[in-house]
Amino acid sequence: MALPSGQDLKITEATLRAVVKTIFKAAGSNERECELLADHLVEANLKGHDSHGVGMIPAYITSLKANELTLNHAPRLVTDTGGALVLDGGNGLGQSIAHDAMVMGIERAKKTGSAIVALNNSHHIGRIGHWAEQCAREGLVSIHFVNVIAEPVVAPFGGKVPKLVTNPISIGIPRRDAPPVIVDFATSKLAHGKIRVAYNKGVKVPDGTLLDAEGRPTNDPAAMFEAPTGAILPFGEHKGWTLAFACEALAGALTGGQAMKGPATKKSIINNMLSIIVSPEALGTQANYLSELESFVHWAQLPSEGQSPTVLLPGDPERATKAERLDHGIPVDRNTWLQIVAAGQSVGVSDAELNAYIG
Repeated sequence: MALPSGQDLKITEATLRAVVKTIFKAAGSNERECELLADHLVEANLKGHDSHGVGMIPAYITSLKANELTLNHAPRLVTDTGGALVLDGGNGLGQSIAHDAMVMGIERAKKTGSAIVALNNSHHIGRIGHWAEQCAREGLVSIHFVNVIAEPVVAPFGGKVPKLVTNPISIGIPRRDAPPVIVDFATSKLAHGKIRVAYNKGVKVPDGTLLDAEGRPTNDPAAMFEAPTGAILPFGEHKGWTLAFACEALAGALTGGQAMKGPATKKSIINNMLSIIVSPEALGTQANYLSELESFVHWAQLPSEGQSPTVLLPGDPERATKAERLDHGIPVDRNTWLQIVAAGQSVGVSDAELNAYIG
């Protein structure tokens, strides 16, 4: 079946959810897991983080085919100290594993005032802001440190050879009568998935983002996808590198998981996450927290001479992108769509069935 002309397809939210569920139902996921995965991937696309959206389907199916991803799995409680939970993800699908881990952490934080959730050995848990949002919906402040066990793609500050992956950090800050503030960033200049999107679209990445295989600056995303490969630089030079290092220590080592120590030996993307979840209500500081936070937001956004546009808060661009994409469709580049179709075919979904979704 011929695809529509143009660089990007525009696909509705409901259609993309159906695509995800169709492929993973055929792959063996139960209904609940299909729903959690579709919610997560499509929400990432809606908020403009296409790197963590439906374009991840081929990588997940590759892991499944290599027997490195376990479907319909639940996190296993390893240790419960009262204030801290250690959970083993057992290579389960990260979108369901991390969801269930946060449910357990939220319940504990509401009961005791705070909780530490140390999740290890989960398959890729996707956009980390999703888990901060899950906590914020319950009125809880949360901090999440994540490391990634996969092929190294990020060079340390001062180095030219990749030694780690993009190690994200997220912070969820609920507000009074307003959407939460969600801080969510990779410790590299760009997430690897964003470079994949640029490569699929045939566009350049910003200067100062990549090194080629010889250690020379380049803005060609092929440097990360065509041999010999190069490296992504850390954001903020030494600052991004030190935060990435902290993720290896806190998420990789402290949780009982792994830290990076060599090239990848498997096809899977494994995440370890240390989450700190705090209840302002249980601490007795909620009234002060909400009042002081709104005072600061007012001060930060108070217009000054020559200031235009209004100062945005973390999470504001994602909400604006979501509104636009709900109205006009989610862009999916043609190469990414073809990769999704191929992944579906590998688990028994015909290209005709998937292409029918886009007319």
